[in-house]
Amino acid sequence: TLQFRSDILQIMNKKLDFSQPLMVLAPLAGYTDLPFRSVVKKFGADLTISEMISSNALVYKSARTLKMIEKSPTEDPYFVQIAGNSVELVRDAVLLLNDVEGIDGIDLNCGCPAPKVFNHGSGSNLLGDLKKLEEILSTVKKYSKKQYTSAKVRIGVNDKIPVEIGKAVEACGVDFVSVHGRTRAGKYKAPVDYDAIKAMKEAISIPVIANGDIKDYDKAKEVLAYTNADGVMIGRGAIGKPWVFYQLKHGIEDISNELKKEIILEHFDAMLKFHGPHGAIMFRKLLHSYSKGYTGANEFRDIVNKISDIDVMRDMIENFF
Repeated sequence: TLQFRSDILQIMNKKLDFSQPLMVLAPLAGYTDLPFRSVVKKFGADLTISEMISSNALVYKSARTLKMIEKSPTEDPYFVQIAGNSVELVRDAVLLLNDVEGIDGIDLNCGCPAPKVFNHGSGSNLLGDLKKLEEILSTVKKYSKKQYTSAKVRIGVNDKIPVEIGKAVEACGVDFVSVHGRTRAGKYKAPVDYDAIKAMKEAISIPVIANGDIKDYDKAKEVLAYTNADGVMIGRGAIGKPWVFYQLKHGIEDISNELKKEIILEHFDAMLKFHGPHGAIMFRKLLHSYSKGYTGANEFRDIVNKISDIDVMRDMIENFF
């Protein structure tokens, strides 16, 4: 009876509901910081994940890294994504995260194609040695006291092996896998292979989240229908368009300029709150993305590039959008 009650409690406490497609914000270095995640969370993302965190930096308690794992009170559920190339280092990183409140899951990065990550033996490098991937992912699963464990993968290093990768990840007992439909060699330019995502989904029994070039409402719907995935993970498609989650959540194709403006200002305020006055300067590159497609965008960007005063920038945003 006690076991039965424990099982029921676990089901009731589940924070992720896979009965509907899950809308997930992908971790993106330099973009998906706390302010951005808090905005997409408010406007419809089911799950937010930290920027990729080096296990090494975490274990050595780098102040910058510890700030990167802070979360907004609205981020619930919230995952931290780690990268690492050794069982010992990953274990120590997980043990450290166990003591941090408010983290619901740990995601292992097995997909980052960046040379400095790959050459270090982390990220997509693990796809070339599935035995090592299983060792490291099983270590996360074994030592984590968080509710969820997941992995972010690509479909191979040079050759496409989505089914083998899916089965290796599933064997580690994780709760779900997110798959970017390109190989490491394909970087961000090669066509996304949605057939490979579909093949992985058909080969394993854990939920599969589709990722890669999902830039708008229509594409998300199309990918979900084609791959039969359990959700979509949107990264670059949300930069400058965080309202894509609002569109998906509410099943609408168009949203008003008033709502866009509200979201941009909310993001600006969140940047200032988290990063201090320097947040205004950091926000310039985001305004470049937000202004895409607007009349006078080039002139607006030129002016914004010279502004560091918070009030002046707010006025510019109010008037332009």
